[in-house]
Amino acid sequence: MPMIVAEIGCNHMGQFPLAEEMIRTAASFCKADFAKFQKRNAKELLSPTQYCAPHPNPQHAYGATYGEHREALEFSIAVHRDLQQLCRDVGIGYACSVWDLTSAREIASLEPTYIKIPSASNLHWPMLDFLTKEYTGELHISLGMTRRSEEDQLGEFLAVRGRLKDVVLYACTSGYPVDFEQLCLREITRLSDKFGGQVKAIGFSGHHLGIAADIAAMTLGAQWIERHFTLDRTSKGSDHAASLEPDGLRKLCRDRHAVARALQYKSKDIMDIEIAQRQKLKWDPVRHG
Repeated sequence: MPMIVAEIGCNHMGQFPLAEEMIRTAASFCKADFAKFQKRNAKELLSPTQYCAPHPNPQHAYGATYGEHREALEFSIAVHRDLQQLCRDVGIGYACSVWDLTSAREIASLEPTYIKIPSASNLHWPMLDFLTKEYTGELHISLGMTRRSEEDQLGEFLAVRGRLKDVVLYACTSGYPVDFEQLCLREITRLSDKFGGQVKAIGFSGHHLGIAADIAAMTLGAQWIERHFTLDRTSKGSDHAASLEPDGLRKLCRDRHAVARALQYKSKDIMDIEIAQRQKLKWDPVRHG
């Protein structure tokens, strides 16, 4: 049965009480397995020009510049420690995506079960070098906006360092939201064929509408399913529109249990539930001969 990750990301809008509410909702109402956040050091990640430029979508901006916008949505490592403790208290796993070396060092100090490397940073070799050498937990890596040649480079980098066995690779199309015809779910099968015997698991990170594609991803073999999570899809911020609200995430968590029970072969030719129906309905050449 796949693990379900509620990707809170920056949908907490920089408000700690909202982040707390989202954790509690993901855990108790939705029954998700992990609540995941993001950590970025804006001044390290952005060039001075990028930092001082206006947000490309002003209606979603939380600051006068893109750098100020990013700073407004950041929690300190002390706050992340508090969020991690709340996750423990309510019975849900804590995880975090890291976008730069400083953030990787900070989150690694919390020793979470896994650290996520987003599609945007999966070629950040200094950060990956630190994580593969200094962090012993699982590394979850999204492969959105990544060429096959870059995917090969990444695989070789992890293999040389003996870390492929600790890796979960996520099929992903980086868009917000993504139309169904661009989800490319067959990438799950391709990644399974290519890396299945080497990595810990294959996952699916979706930025689409609804939950039908997630169930399809599960049937194709995705063992981790990550969806952005919000309390209100109309909230200010570019990720909310591609996120699931609580009832959508609850239904996804519910349906994965049902589908997991159904995804099996028949244990015998005639199942117990079929016996009475066979006796009543099936044409028998012996009886009718």
